[in-house]
Amino acid sequence: MILVVDDEPTIAEIVGRYLERAGYSTRSVGDGGRALELARADPPDLVVLDLMLPGIGGLELLRRLRERERERVPVVILTARDHPSERVTGLRLGADDYVVKPFSPAELVARVDAVLRRARPQPGREDSIVFDGLEIDPDGRRAFADGSELALTVREFELLLFLARHPGRAFSRDELMEAVWDFSFYTDTSTVTVHVRRLRAKIESDPSQPRRLQTVWGVGYRLQP
Repeated sequence: MILVVDDEPTIAEIVGRYLERAGYSTRSVGDGGRALELARADPPDLVVLDLMLPGIGGLELLRRLRERERERVPVVILTARDHPSERVTGLRLGADDYVVKPFSPAELVARVDAVLRRARPQPGREDSIVFDGLEIDPDGRRAFADGSELALTVREFELLLFLARHPGRAFSRDELMEAVWDFSFYTDTSTVTVHVRRLRAKIESDPSQPRRLQTVWGVGYRLQP
């Protein structure tokens, strides 16, 4: 089930209709407080979230959803607010994609498909990747650092998994956008920088002096084996 959180009934109806045509079941709600109640009582498969909401605002709702990280509910922000600082804030709080109004409903469905495809385990068994105190379980979609399980969003896990599958290899931000995000939903690659910063905070003992997730100056990033 996909939870559509938008206080504009017309937008919520359009989003719900297109998602249902694509085979998803949906539920719509128009305020942040009610959305939080529903998400905690019966966690959805994904949340399409407007930022300008009565009661609890969209960013605050996202923050509260991410307090319960073990559920790892994917979130696609859908909003008319397109200021770069709000994009970065949404990403830092754990949003998986960011779509700006006015939008193409078909494109929104495609992005929901992409986020859910990455959130769901793929058929076939893939062995865990283990090195330097890290363990990544692709099938269980779990990751550990020094024996402690990490609370990762969908994109954080995918970024870590992709780099772990290619240890020691440096990737540019453009390459990471294409590999991890399927397509670029920004005109720049600042989202990669934000996700690297958040991932370092979770896998490094000292994020200011990263030992595992390293910057390769003039290129991008690599996961050091």
